[in-house]
Amino acid sequence: MSDGALSQDEIDSLLAGLDPSAGGSPSPKSSGGGLSAADLQSFNSILAELSDTHAQTVSMMTGQDATFSAPKTDSTTRDGMLPSLPDEILAVKIDMVGGIPGDHLFLVPKDTALKIASLANQDESLSELDEMAVSVVSECISSLTGSAINAFTEKSGNRSIQSDVAAGAFGPKAIARFPAGEFVRVAYDLSIAGARFKLWEIYSQTFAKDIVLASGMQAQPQPQQSRGGGQMSMGGQMPQGGGSMGGMPSMGYQQQQQPMYQQPMMGMQQQQGMYPAMAQPNVQPVQFANLGLGHSAQESGNIGLIMDVYMELTVELGRTKKLIKDILGIGEGTIIELDKLAGEPVDILVNHKLIAKGEVVVIDENFGVRVTEIVSPMERMADLS
Repeated sequence: MSDGALSQDEIDSLLAGLDPSAGGSPSPKSSGGGLSAADLQSFNSILAELSDTHAQTVSMMTGQDATFSAPKTDSTTRDGMLPSLPDEILAVKIDMVGGIPGDHLFLVPKDTALKIASLANQDESLSELDEMAVSVVSECISSLTGSAINAFTEKSGNRSIQSDVAAGAFGPKAIARFPAGEFVRVAYDLSIAGARFKLWEIYSQTFAKDIVLASGMQAQPQPQQSRGGGQMSMGGQMPQGGGSMGGMPSMGYQQQQQPMYQQPMMGMQQQQGMYPAMAQPNVQPVQFANLGLGHSAQESGNIGLIMDVYMELTVELGRTKKLIKDILGIGEGTIIELDKLAGEPVDILVNHKLIAKGEVVVIDENFGVRVTEIVSPMERMADLS
C-alpha cells in the first residue's frame, strides 16, 4: 500500500504536465512525420552547413574562440531523450512559424549555459542561472535559430519561415516541452576557449519533413537531348536509315550539316571575284569614367536625400525586471532599483539600438548627456542579433 509519497518519475511527469497514472507517456500521438533514414540524412546535411556560422555567433557573444562539431541527427521520443540529459537543463523554446511551422527548442546543460552567460557578461564568478543569465543565453539561441532560418528559407525556395519569441526556463529536465510522439534530435559538441560542452536541438518531425520535401521540390534544369539517335527533329522524329519524308529520302544529321556547295575553301583574295569581302568590325577599347569620383558623388547625393529624416534618440539610465505583483504595488514614494551603478555611463540609443555611452550633465537647468564612448561595430552587431 502506498504511503502517499510521489516517486521521482511521478514528480517528473507532473512537471511535464502528464498524467502519472498513465506511466509518464504523453497522451498526444505523433502527427506522422514519416521521416526515413534518407530524410534524416538530408536534414542533417542542411544543419551541417551552419557549423561555421554558429561558431561565429557564439564567438561574437562570448569574445572567445568557439567551434561547433558536425551535428548528429536522429529520431527519438521523450522517453528516449530524458535519460541522456543532465538533471538540470535550460530549455529555450523558440518555435518556427510562418510558411513552415513546427515545434523547436534548444536544450542547454547548466555548465554550458553558465559558460556562455559568464563570458557574455564578463562575470567569471557567475555560479547560478538567474533571469539575466537565462536572457543572455536565450539571445544567443535566437541568433543561432536566425541562421538556421536563413538556410531553411534558401533551401525551401524562399518560403516565409520565421521564429517565435524565445522563452527560456531553467529547472529539472522534465520541464522541457518536447513535441508529441517522435521528434528529431540534433546533438552538438561545442568548444569555447578549448573547453568542450554539449547542447541539443529539437525539431518536430513534420517541420523537418516539410523542409526536406521543399528543398527537393526545386526544379533542376534537364539537358535537352536530340531524338532519333542523333538525327535532327523537324516537327517530329526523323525516320531512321533510308526512310523517307514526303516522298524525299531522309538524310542523317551529319549529312545535313554538310554545305550544299562543295567547292574547296580558298583564300580571301582568291574569292574576291566570286564572293564579296566581309566587312571587318571596328574594334575600339572601352573608355570608363573615373569610378572613384563618380561613386563619391553618387553616395553624397543619396545620403543627402535622408538628411531631414527624424530618428528617435533615447538616453537610458538603467533597466530592471519586476513581478506583476510588485508593479501593481508601485505608488508615490516607491524606490525602484536599477541595474546600473551610481556614476556608471548611461546608454544612448537611436531607434532603440545602442550606439554610444555618456555621462549626464546639467545645461541651464536642463538635463543633457556628454558622449564619452562610441560603441564598437562588433558590439552593435551583437545588439542587432
